[in-house]
Amino acid sequence: MLHDWEYLAGRLSATKPATWNCIRAAVGSWLTWCSDRQRWTAPELPASTERRRENNDDTKAVPRSRIDRLCRRRDVPLREKTLWRMLYESASRASAVLALNVEYLDLPNKQAKIIAKGGDIMWITWGTDTAHLLPRLIAGRERGPLFLSARPPGPHRNATTDSRDICPDTGRIRLGYDRARVLLAHYGDGLRLHQLRHSSATHLGEANVSANVIMVKTGHKSLRSVQRYVKPGLAAVHQATEALSAPRRRG
Repeated sequence: MLHDWEYLAGRLSATKPATWNCIRAAVGSWLTWCSDRQRWTAPELPASTERRRENNDDTKAVPRSRIDRLCRRRDVPLREKTLWRMLYESASRASAVLALNVEYLDLPNKQAKIIAKGGDIMWITWGTDTAHLLPRLIAGRERGPLFLSARPPGPHRNATTDSRDICPDTGRIRLGYDRARVLLAHYGDGLRLHQLRHSSATHLGEANVSANVIMVKTGHKSLRSVQRYVKPGLAAVHQATEALSAPRRRG
């Protein structure tokens, strides 16, 4: 088994540190389970497979102006505009927002119940921009998935799709995460779905919203988890830098 791991480690030598650490942790947990629960003889991970340093990426948050420009483009469909606005204004996970049904929405109060990570039920809230788009997207529908595919699926796909993911009015199915990811990358020049959530939390932190409020809004369970989101972004650093410039003289 040890030789098998060393062979696998060699094959994974070119992977990113985060991927390596994830696989290493999974193998380590399995070996521990074999030893502690099953009482099997299991080797320890060799010293050569130690964790790799993961470099921080401080570019995840993007300026709000970039998100605004993207959502105002005439060539972007209404569905995408609504999804991106809701992801940004709610600071929610894309998987949870894509799982929303029309009947879950409380439009007058700009809120909805979602199933958060871990199965917890929580409220998400959105702002005026999303509120303006939602009625147009819903178009009179009263039930079924909020975000739908562009066209009805073929017979095979329709037969293998959970009935809860099919709109009873249009016959179209729920928009999937992979398709939503591809569309944002296409229109947003490589922008990722999670960056909308990350940017939202960063911008709230720059607006001096308390970490406690951001924790509740994003659905995190600890302030420590929120800290990686609320550190000032590049826009705040530029603004602070201007304070170091010499005062401009009046002509």
